[in-house]
Amino acid sequence: MRIQYLDGPRLRRALLAACQHAQRRRADLNRINVFPVPDGDTGTNLALTLGSIVDRLRVTEAESVGIVAREVAEAGVLGARGNCGMILSHYLLGFSESVGELARMTAGEFTRALRAGADHVYHAIEKPVEGTILTVMRETAEEAEGFRTRDFVELLDALLARARDSLARTPDLLPALKRAGVVDAGAKGYVHILEGIVEYINGDPFVALDAPTPFEAFEPAAARIAMGETSEERYRFCTEALVRGASLPDQAAVSALLREQGDSLIVIRTGDILKVHVHTDEPEKVFGALRSMGRLVAHKAEDMTAQHQVLERSAAAHVNLARRAVTVLTDSACDLPDEVVAAHGIHIVPLTLIIGGEVLRDRVDMSAAEFARRLKAGAHGTTSQPPPAAFLEAYERAAVDGECILAVLLGSRLSGTLQSAQAAAKRFHQAPIELVDSLGATLLQGLMTLKAAELAESGRSAAEIRVELTRIRKRSGLLFTVDVFDYLLASGRVGKGRVWLANLLDLKPILGLDDEGAIVPLAKVRGRANVLTRVLDVLSKRIPADAANLRFGVIHVAAPEVVEPVVAGLRQRFGEREILVSPASPVISTHVGPGAWGVAWLLED
Repeated sequence: MRIQYLDGPRLRRALLAACQHAQRRRADLNRINVFPVPDGDTGTNLALTLGSIVDRLRVTEAESVGIVAREVAEAGVLGARGNCGMILSHYLLGFSESVGELARMTAGEFTRALRAGADHVYHAIEKPVEGTILTVMRETAEEAEGFRTRDFVELLDALLARARDSLARTPDLLPALKRAGVVDAGAKGYVHILEGIVEYINGDPFVALDAPTPFEAFEPAAARIAMGETSEERYRFCTEALVRGASLPDQAAVSALLREQGDSLIVIRTGDILKVHVHTDEPEKVFGALRSMGRLVAHKAEDMTAQHQVLERSAAAHVNLARRAVTVLTDSACDLPDEVVAAHGIHIVPLTLIIGGEVLRDRVDMSAAEFARRLKAGAHGTTSQPPPAAFLEAYERAAVDGECILAVLLGSRLSGTLQSAQAAAKRFHQAPIELVDSLGATLLQGLMTLKAAELAESGRSAAEIRVELTRIRKRSGLLFTVDVFDYLLASGRVGKGRVWLANLLDLKPILGLDDEGAIVPLAKVRGRANVLTRVLDVLSKRIPADAANLRFGVIHVAAPEVVEPVVAGLRQRFGEREILVSPASPVISTHVGPGAWGVAWLLED
């Protein structure tokens, strides 16, 4: 078989195979993770980064190889996790910039793109270290430049052979790897990506390529970590952030500003996106600096000391490595933005949406944007909780990351989702599971989930997180309003008589959730223009004037025009606060209809 060119569909299929192949190797990559920090999460971070790329590839239908390359690079940046994810994203940006607007790519153009990707990484990293993924990327590009062929099959076979040889030599270049008896985990992840492409082209699995190199036959890196032989980390928090803005500073300026905050600094600046990774003792300083540059969309600070403790327990017990004590899971009613979900590695179980006999998975088969278009066209649907089998699959994935699973779920007064999760938990024995009834929905549930993830990253136990969430929920809440009543009527939340009277008088309801998670009416306002002021008044009565640890979520259904005035109103009443903004997921939208919007608040005082 000979392949003379790559177009968009071919590149898409090859990269899907590559990502999925590498994702399946996450546990092994975690096991051998030593450099730059022996925290056992390279496989997880790479898998999460590749997961973002897979999600984008599944929905793109571009025929142009240039468009597919650009989509992949953007998805990589948005989903980048850890050093390896950030480096891979830089590589994909360089590759994409070289491809440009090409509709098709020859082997020669592919070679130039590989070199551009490697060069982009080396220029972006202030202190490139040989014996890592950087070396394998560079040497693979060099092999491509010296291998004269028009056939992609021959070229990729040669590239894989060179990459595997380069990987085997990483311990000779990096003493930390030699001491631990492993190859570089990030570099091995890159080799797995190439394996996946070659596997796809050849049409059969590459079983032989999974054979361990001589270095991998030694004791797992985690065991050495437990004896304190490899850790040279000076800083406590693995800190990452995503910033959006129309006039972001350039990459060099951001690097110069953050250089003194820690080490392992990697900065990506492309278009209106800024992504930062740094190990530091003062993550809030980093976040403060980034807030001055644009809108801080997502951020996390993971305690690497807590990670090391988990790895020590895993090594001592001779079990598969877990990267954190608690993995957080939720369902798609949480309405957390994708960037936040990716930043914290939160697992999401999709609820079911049924439209015209078509059964769809919320946030997977149907996006908020697509459903908003259908709503405006008059579509109606019904929803259903995930089946226990969906939770079992999610528990399986989550157990790879953590010793324990904590799930923050859609309120039990609104859905049977919690019951489905409980049924699945009784049949799952790989890890302990704590289930938390959020007594909420949309961004109230989402903010509780985010808080759970932050507490897990700080090393808190699942039991401690459950207690803290229960306390916080009593001080937090959700207000929302609807523009049309048809959807609430169809869901059985209001009666026909009330709908008739409200329509006649142009009344707009302000609804909320009580302490048990049931929907309750709070106020009525005549005319849409008066709703925001009344919502802010209700909030002011429920939130103490001296509230310190307070954040908000703003949700809307096909009504982006409400976001700016609502956010401005919240800041005017409550000062500068963290405010998450998200369109409602299809399962939420189908019950409240177009034009609905709401405000959630989380009070930690």
